[in-house]
Amino acid sequence: MYQATLSRRSYRFSDLRQLMAKASPARSGDYLAEVAADSAEERMAARIALAEVPLKTFLQQLLVPYEQDEVTRLIIDSHDVLAFAPISHLTVGDFRDWLLSEQADSLMLTRVAAGITPEMAAAVSKLMRNQDLILVAKKCRVITRFRNTIGLPGHLSVRLQPNHPTDSLQGIAASMLDGLLYGSGDAVVGINPASDSLPLLEKLNYMLDDVIQRFAIPTQSCVLTHVTNTLRLIERGAPVDLVFQSIAGTEAANSGFGINLALLAEAQQAALSLNRGTLGHNVMYFETGQGSCLSSNAHHGVDQQTCEARAYAVARHFSPLLINTVVGFIGPEYLYDGKQIIRAGLEDHFCGKLLGLPLGCDVCYTNHAEADQDDMDTLLTLLATAGLTFLIGVPGADDIMLNYQSTSFHDALYIRELLGLKHAPEFADWLTKMHITDDQGRLRDTAANHPLLLALQGEQP
Repeated sequence: MYQATLSRRSYRFSDLRQLMAKASPARSGDYLAEVAADSAEERMAARIALAEVPLKTFLQQLLVPYEQDEVTRLIIDSHDVLAFAPISHLTVGDFRDWLLSEQADSLMLTRVAAGITPEMAAAVSKLMRNQDLILVAKKCRVITRFRNTIGLPGHLSVRLQPNHPTDSLQGIAASMLDGLLYGSGDAVVGINPASDSLPLLEKLNYMLDDVIQRFAIPTQSCVLTHVTNTLRLIERGAPVDLVFQSIAGTEAANSGFGINLALLAEAQQAALSLNRGTLGHNVMYFETGQGSCLSSNAHHGVDQQTCEARAYAVARHFSPLLINTVVGFIGPEYLYDGKQIIRAGLEDHFCGKLLGLPLGCDVCYTNHAEADQDDMDTLLTLLATAGLTFLIGVPGADDIMLNYQSTSFHDALYIRELLGLKHAPEFADWLTKMHITDDQGRLRDTAANHPLLLALQGEQP
């Protein structure tokens, strides 16, 4: 039992799960799950009580039972006691103060990351204002490599997302060319296929690999199909760079995705066996999003933000090259408006970085949410200030296959110019060599005889 008194009224919370949920900022998904605070006063009382909870409590009082959930078992069994030692004496409130202190610099945050559980990260985020989430995330350093180096301070990468509603190779190639000529694609060139047809998925892999190899682009490709399809593609000898999978924070929710930890481990080993990375061996790409556990009725009464943080434990176990929260994609049932989407994006980025992950964000919303592109401009600017690893680049910010609003190649140009952010260094060198950018990283005017344009037209460069 946890309790706090506010305005002469005593509030009681039956267990840690309820306390965490009641302390969460208001969002539609928690109201839908009937776990949210009934009032702003109850929410504040829960935060006061949560601030007094020792971090060690999260290792003893598990929100999802150990016996029932392999994600819980992963969190507990992989907990690094030595990494936890410097912060093991702190309460959640003390932890917030410590994270904001000068003592918690980038090196120290790297040292303690393996000792922080997702529940600890989620708990402390509930006590933090937006500026706190930004300041701490900015101090976190997470660097990954495959064919280039992602996550360096002062850098921002972009996933080039050339989706097409009929998986037209020509349409995808056109969007890919568009993105490359705007300097996007250093995180990954990643396609969400409309079809699960294995022959078509194979063609997409070969097409992406052909462009990357022909022009010696220091990046990686990914066809974002189910992990079982990727395993079959590897068995067929397709040129697979990264293995993609959507993941969630409970075993039951992952089962709804048709996956478990053993399957992800099998896929990781299959990708590693191809040895396609030139600079590193981070071969996994994960996507997450608040509300996924609730949407599959697999949340165990845990608030959606804590469930989301638990998904990061799954990702951390497989050392991904990339992971991003598709923050507003699931819809207003889970994040109702721009305010809730902005807060969720900052929470997700903070928790992921604190846990040692290369967290990116699909700054996005669906057309029936109470949000617009101005809200996305705000979130993009805040996340980039906080050290975002990568964002999404879609032609015109309008994904015509997935039918949602994201960020465009022009948005990437805006944020680079505003904050002086650079491309991944190897990709930056390639852009200069290809006369796409000048020595200062600024875009050049593209001539009609540019090799990439000629390639799209079927001519020899």
